[in-house]
Amino acid sequence: MSKETAIKLFEQKQVRSVWNDEEEKWYFSVVDVIEVLSETDRPRKYWSDLKAKLKKEGSELSEKIGQLKMAAEDGKMRVTDVADTQQLFRLIQSVPSPKAEPFKLWLAQVGNERIDEIEDPVKR
Repeated sequence: MSKETAIKLFEQKQVRSVWNDEEEKWYFSVVDVIEVLSETDRPRKYWSDLKAKLKKEGSELSEKIGQLKMAAEDGKMRVTDVADTQQLFRLIQSVPSPKAEPFKLWLAQVGNERIDEIEDPVKR
């Protein structure tokens, strides 16, 4: 399985991501997305609480969240929760944030850039 790791920026905040060639989709760090949307200084705690709430409500979303190793702030590879674009759109609905719509547009743009790159690799 070929993977391309990238750090994407949304409003100067990093969102760690991995492209999976086999599945042809991006996976994004859920904690990074939560940090961008909630603007909390404790995104891991926010995500932990939200995940517990979603599970309690019977949401399947928390069961569909995967885990991948991604570079942490200290440079070490650590396992973190990840979600594909479809899962992120569902997750965004659970986080009250004025940044939700701009973030959805950003996600669509990231996906489009990858499609353009696949269709015309010389262009990049």
